[in-house]
Amino acid sequence: MKSLIIGASRGIGLELAKQLNLAGYQVLATARDASGLKTLEECGVTPIALDVCQASSMDGLKDNLQGQIFDLIIYVAGVFGPKTDAKEPIGSEDFDMVMHTNVLGAMQLIAKMAPQVTPQTGKMVFMSSLMASIELTNSSSAWLYKASKAALNMCVKSASSSYPNICLLSMSPGWVKTDMGGEFAPLTPSESVTGILKTIAQTSLVDTGRFLNYENARLPF
Repeated sequence: MKSLIIGASRGIGLELAKQLNLAGYQVLATARDASGLKTLEECGVTPIALDVCQASSMDGLKDNLQGQIFDLIIYVAGVFGPKTDAKEPIGSEDFDMVMHTNVLGAMQLIAKMAPQVTPQTGKMVFMSSLMASIELTNSSSAWLYKASKAALNMCVKSASSSYPNICLLSMSPGWVKTDMGGEFAPLTPSESVTGILKTIAQTSLVDTGRFLNYENARLPF
């Protein structure tokens, strides 16, 4: 079994690399800088340099992995951006950073790597957020992040019709103690990832395009 994790130098991505490695997967995992790559190497996985915001870097990923087939690809790379609400305008630099990382990188990954996922049983999973749910939204706080994750969900849902022979999922990992989630989050990375991998194992082609949480509950778009 072979897996590819995009954005694995820390937090949920790093924990995914560790748990998949322990589960017997051949794990390839990406990081942007030398420190992250060293961390991955020390965990016993194959490190790959990648900046999801750079088209040339994404092209390089495809070239480097040409011909390899993956059973599981997980896109974890993401940034939160400003926590401002709709009473403050979003700057173009913040908008570009968040949308390029959370949305454009995922769109490029789908187009470039979906053909290299094992037909029928292979899966591509994209870390989203409960904050992406339009139906459940009741405030405008962190509206840029919310918009980016809602857009990510749309990308995954729409792409599922173009790749009917693999399972594409959006997944909320819960509120996790990471640099993004903060110290008051109720879940550890280990707890979240254990649930994520259990949920992934329970899904199949019939679930493609769905928005799930780490406990395998279906979430409203």
